[in-house]
Amino acid sequence: MVSMKRIRYIFTAGFLFVLFSCQNNTASVQQSYTSGYEQILVDESFAPIIEDQEYLFESTYADAKLDLVMKSENELLNLFLSDSIQVAVLSRLLTPEETKHFEGRNIKIRINRFAIDGIALITKNPSKDSTVLVEDIIKVLKGAGSAIQSLVFDNANSSTVRYFKELAGVKELPVEGVYALKSNAEVIRYVHENPGSIGVVGVNWMVQPPTDLEKIVEGLKILGVKNLDGQAGSDAFYKPTQNDIALGLYPLTRSLYIINCEGGAGLGTGFASFIAGERGQRVVLKSGLLPDSIPSREINIVN
Repeated sequence: MVSMKRIRYIFTAGFLFVLFSCQNNTASVQQSYTSGYEQILVDESFAPIIEDQEYLFESTYADAKLDLVMKSENELLNLFLSDSIQVAVLSRLLTPEETKHFEGRNIKIRINRFAIDGIALITKNPSKDSTVLVEDIIKVLKGAGSAIQSLVFDNANSSTVRYFKELAGVKELPVEGVYALKSNAEVIRYVHENPGSIGVVGVNWMVQPPTDLEKIVEGLKILGVKNLDGQAGSDAFYKPTQNDIALGLYPLTRSLYIINCEGGAGLGTGFASFIAGERGQRVVLKSGLLPDSIPSREINIVN
């Protein structure tokens, strides 16, 4: 009869063999546009669309392995500028100072815009509120009286918070009426549990929510938004649909970029090209965001 000690020994030896075999296989894969290993920094605010892109990319190229590192914008930029990870997905371009950081190291910066995101304002359904004014958003962010009871963001260091600070022309969020949690998922749960609150999330979180949030999202609704007087989208209330984003009518939009500073023919460059290409743009189209380039459609004519 085989002793338990011998069984444990055999199991441990087998596990170590598999582990080192996998490591050797990973190390032996040549780094190229479609093979190898690459870490990608991703703004958590629009994680779902990049996870979809990763899945399709890795399904297409069996020797490619991406490691998505989800962070808030501020955390992401700190890592990016430390040169520890060379590819990042952001909702803004690099500042002149940030650009000099890479140029000073003779690193060529490659930038691909791949989508336009609509920032959705959400509330629990049913609710008497179905619309909101940009004017009221600015008022609550300035700490002034507003029709908005509470405005809930994903993270104090997020790109979404930065976007709305710039919109309102403020440096800090007010103490009352505005709250920052830790993630978009937390915002969705908070709004579901607190009727009357308005959450701020990327529209992809509502169109293609994670499995554990699908039932909750079904009980929420997206508000129509009216812009400031004299600006596009000030004639009516618009939602972050692809049509209204494309026509420039929805007020709260941002461009999404993949910024590549790897400086060579690596997997990050291949992933950036994939996202900007037709297959990647089809993923964007299905996600609820607006693709940077609309994929072509084949029409079969039957006589």
